[in-house]
Amino acid sequence: MEFNVLTIKLSSDDNGVEGKNMKIETLKDVLSWTQGFHESLSTCMQHCGDKNVSKRSKLLLDYLAKHETHLADVVEGFSQQASSNALNTWCYEYLAKHPIIHKAACQEPFSEINSLEITEVIMEQHRQVIELYRYLYSRADSPSAIELLKQLLDLEEHEVMQMTQSANRLEDL
Repeated sequence: MEFNVLTIKLSSDDNGVEGKNMKIETLKDVLSWTQGFHESLSTCMQHCGDKNVSKRSKLLLDYLAKHETHLADVVEGFSQQASSNALNTWCYEYLAKHPIIHKAACQEPFSEINSLEITEVIMEQHRQVIELYRYLYSRADSPSAIELLKQLLDLEEHEVMQMTQSANRLEDL
């Protein structure tokens, strides 16, 4: 089963997005995809941040890019520390019914939208990841997979809340 994953290409002649297919069958694949998702968002926001004319949007893009890099690192840590039983749990049932095809973030040019629109795009991207984790958690059988998915779900929900609060504080400035 093939799913679209964002890959960021930085060059001066394009807006930096190219699709990349990845086979997702196990939780290890989901974690790898999620890590790439966060890295791609970070790179895209860094790439577009310098081009946005709004100082507020530039600040927001810089903050969000750093936050996405942090999330990619945390997800990588989960991949390295989780038990092999949890990582090798099959999860293609959800993916067969609900393909993970995220709107390519750089096709929604962060360099041309305001801070409120940036926040909306990022929150929608994260809602899809949360929905995936929530479903996989509800269907998990093994205690190790349940524990891993609960931790990932809690992480994503907490981080979205933190990003939203920080974006709202920036709007208040």
